Amino acid sequence: MVILTLNCGSSSAKYQVYDWDNKDVLSVGVVERIGLEYSTIEQKSIGKEEYKAKFSSPTHKEAIELILQMLQDEKYGCIKSLSEIGAVGHRVLHGGEMFKKSTLVDDEVVEKLKTLIPLGPLHMPANIMGIEAARKLMPNVPQAIVMDTAWHQTMPKEAFMYAVPYSWYEKYNVRRYGFHGTSHLYCAKRAAVLLGKENKDTNVIILHIGNGASACAVKDGICIDTSMGLTPLEGLVMGTRSGDIDPAIVPYMAKNLGLTAEQMDTELNKKSGLVGLCGMSDRRDVHSAADNGDEKAKLSIAMECRRIKKYIGSYAALLGRVDAIVFTAGVGEMGEHIRRGACEGLESLGIELDEEKNNLSHCRNAETCISKDSSKVKIFVIPTDEELVMTEDAYALMEGTYDIHTNFHYTFEDPNYVNKARARGLKENLKKNPALERIIAVPPKKSSCSVSGC
Repeated sequence: MVILTLNCGSSSAKYQVYDWDNKDVLSVGVVERIGLEYSTIEQKSIGKEEYKAKFSSPTHKEAIELILQMLQDEKYGCIKSLSEIGAVGHRVLHGGEMFKKSTLVDDEVVEKLKTLIPLGPLHMPANIMGIEAARKLMPNVPQAIVMDTAWHQTMPKEAFMYAVPYSWYEKYNVRRYGFHGTSHLYCAKRAAVLLGKENKDTNVIILHIGNGASACAVKDGICIDTSMGLTPLEGLVMGTRSGDIDPAIVPYMAKNLGLTAEQMDTELNKKSGLVGLCGMSDRRDVHSAADNGDEKAKLSIAMECRRIKKYIGSYAALLGRVDAIVFTAGVGEMGEHIRRGACEGLESLGIELDEEKNNLSHCRNAETCISKDSSKVKIFVIPTDEELVMTEDAYALMEGTYDIHTNFHYTFEDPNYVNKARARGLKENLKKNPALERIIAVPPKKSSCSVSGC
C-alpha cells in the first residue's frame, strides 16, 4: 500500500508517494504555473527517468488528474493502478481554532475549511481546491488534512493572545496561530532523538528558514511560542515578507502611497523582506551580491541574522534551559552564512558554533552537529520532512490509531530510524565530501552525549 501526499499552493501542487510497507519514497513531483497560459510538471520516480512536460492546467483539478495519470505511467510512474493508494494526506495552511490536530475529510470538514479562508486568503482556496479535486478523482480513498497550525495549539493563552481589544479575538479570531507546524513537529522529535532524551524532557529552539521563515520555542516537547502570528507575515525577515514591523507603518505608508488595505497587504507579503531591501529573495543571490560588495545585500543579511538572534535570545529566556538550537528548511539546511550570523555572539548563552563544522554542513541528506565540543547547547542542522509527518498522520487516521502528537509515536522517533531516500543521497554526498561524515549526528547510546563531532 502507498500513501499520496499533496501540498497545493495558489499556483502549484507538490506531491509524494510513499511505500508504507517498505518505508521508502517511490516518487516525488511538482506541478507549477497552475491557472496560467501553460503549466509544467516534473516527476522523479525511483529507478525511472525524470519526467518533465508542459500542459494546460486551468485549475488544480487538471493538475491532479495529470499527477494521478503520471504516477501510473509505465515509463515514469511508480504504481500500476490507483487501487494501490491507501490514503491521501493534504497540507492545509490554517486550521483556526476548529482543527487542533489532523483529521479525516468529509463534506462537513470541507465546509468548515471554507469558513477559514479569511484567515489565509492566499493559501486556503488552493488547499481546498486540491482536496475537492482529489476527493472527486478518488472518492473511495480516505483523505486526511494536516494543518500547519496544529502543532502550535499547545501555546498558553499569554503567548497566543495579542494586546488588542479582547472582542477582536472573540468575534474575529484574532490571535497568534503559528505555521510550519509539521516541520517544527518533525524537527522537535528528531532533536529529542539526537539528544538521547524523551520528548517531555526536551527544550529546543527551532529555526525553520526558507523563503518563509519562523522560529519556535519547544519546552518539555511542546510548542510554547512561535514567531508567525495570525498569518505567516509576522516574525523573522523573509524572502518577500517583512516580518515584525511597527503596526503604525501600515496606515502611515498607505496614506503616503495612496494604497488600500489590500494593496498594503501585498506590499508587506510580496514586496518586502529581502526583495524589498536589496531586490533579491534567493539567499544564494543575496550572499553572492554581498560578497561582491553590494551594500544593500550586506544589510539584508545583517538584518536577517540579527532578527533570528533576537528570537533565539528571547526564547532562551522563556525556556530557561536550552538543550539545542535546530536549523532547518532550505536556508537553514544550506545557508552556512545565515547560521553563522545568527549564532555569532551567543557564547554567553552557552551557544558556540564551530566554524569548520558549520562550513562542512552543506547537505540535505544528513543530520549534522555544528556546535563546538565545549558548547553547552548543541547546534543541529536537521533536514525537515513535512511529507513524512503528513504520510504518517494520514495512515494513522485511516487505521484509526491517530492521536495528538503527545500521545502518538512517529516512526522517526525511533533512534534506529533511517530515511532510505536520504541514505542513498548521502552516499553520493560523502563521495564528493568525505569530511562530512565526521559531523553527522547520531543518537547517543548512553545518557551522555555521543553525537559524532560534538
